[in-house]
Amino acid sequence: MSKLRRKTASLPMDDALFRSKPRKAPPFDFVLDAISALSPRTRPLFGCLAVYVEDKIVLALRDKPSSREDNGVWLATTREHHESLRRDFPSMRSIKVLGEDVTGWQVLPADAPDFEEAALRACELILAKDPRIGKVPGARRTPRPGEKQGGKTSKQSWR
Repeated sequence: MSKLRRKTASLPMDDALFRSKPRKAPPFDFVLDAISALSPRTRPLFGCLAVYVEDKIVLALRDKPSSREDNGVWLATTREHHESLRRDFPSMRSIKVLGEDVTGWQVLPADAPDFEEAALRACELILAKDPRIGKVPGARRTPRPGEKQGGKTSKQSWR
């Protein structure tokens, strides 16, 4: 004996429910194009777009309406390389939203007259595997004398 089937009214599908939010284009995507031979990966990082090559974070791309002076290409580096990098990038400076302390991160400001040229030069250094650009995430610095080991928060470790 066949089962009775209940008739259900078919509801029109609301296309709005199935539309995905259009992805926002990455800021300064010409940078990703320039290093595409290295197969870079990206991930969100504190409102920026972090760029990884192999096991290193090399850049962060930032274009936000808040703190516009820090928009641009952030270089993942260390303090010991600031002076030599500043010779290559005269407009490079510390990132203001990270506070007064000098951090490993430096910015090539988007409002600098040589921004695109400097950003592409940074890409050339990354392609050449220049040791001044890039950090392995999670790598901790050695504690200074008198400093407690393991006292850093995860937020501080990326600086």
